[in-house]
Amino acid sequence: MDRRTYLKASSGAVAALAFAGCLGDSGGSGSDDNGDNGDNGDDEKTSSDGKDDSDTGKILIGSDIPYKPFEYRTADGSLEGFDPGIAEAIFKGQLDREYEFKKAGFDTIIDSLKNKNFRLIMSAMTITDKRAEKVDFSDPYFTAYQTVAIRKGGGIEKLDDLKGKTVAVQKGTTGESAAEKVKEDFGGSLTIHSYDQIAGAFNALRNQQAVAVINDNTVNAEFVNKMDGVVFLEGEGEAAKQGKNAPDYLTLTIEEYGIAFRKDDDDLRKQVNEAIKAIKDDGTYDKIYDKYFEG
Repeated sequence: MDRRTYLKASSGAVAALAFAGCLGDSGGSGSDDNGDNGDNGDDEKTSSDGKDDSDTGKILIGSDIPYKPFEYRTADGSLEGFDPGIAEAIFKGQLDREYEFKKAGFDTIIDSLKNKNFRLIMSAMTITDKRAEKVDFSDPYFTAYQTVAIRKGGGIEKLDDLKGKTVAVQKGTTGESAAEKVKEDFGGSLTIHSYDQIAGAFNALRNQQAVAVINDNTVNAEFVNKMDGVVFLEGEGEAAKQGKNAPDYLTLTIEEYGIAFRKDDDDLRKQVNEAIKAIKDDGTYDKIYDKYFEG
């Protein structure tokens, strides 16, 4: 079994931030970028002037921070998470390049990339055909599922129980796209409430404004592990249909994350692909993975 097809957030990573803090500022990841602005004002200030770097200068990385466990700030302000760990291994370890993360809202992050606010995107971004019309992706570096988080004892025992109910998602994510697909399968009998950040979706679940949250499995696991009475909806799904070693919770989709580049940045993209292969071959990838996930 490839453990990167069955993911659960580790209890150690969950304990890194307090519940209230996580709910207050969790970020977003996922699906089709539908923003129409270049820089939406959410970009984190850096020492750079925002201009595109040269082939030898510092590489600016756009990311929707925080989105634990992929990217988040610790109590002392340092940047942590799976994506920063992979970036360190790729850019510092393999390419000997300086790099810096720059905060950007997820729903406009692709347009910000095209406007040269940063050189590339590392933000738990799913590779999709629609996105690939706007950017070029690296080779996949992570496998994820879309899953359903529910309140235990809330009357939702199978996917069909969502008919006529309200679900919560984050704007611009594959969770939102997966919810739209469920709504279509239900003949329109589903209400979808979209939030700027995933924390808003889980607050809606906690306050009984929604019966479920649809989102990436690893990020859902962060909330499942720290919110009393919140669990994954169980059942077979897409992973089982495709003959994968499926987890015991329902999987709506199987997705691959990639690093996004502008269409004219082939040289760097090729270098990054070679670096991804190298860190997988030498065991560095597994060490970073083990730090943030178990399973």
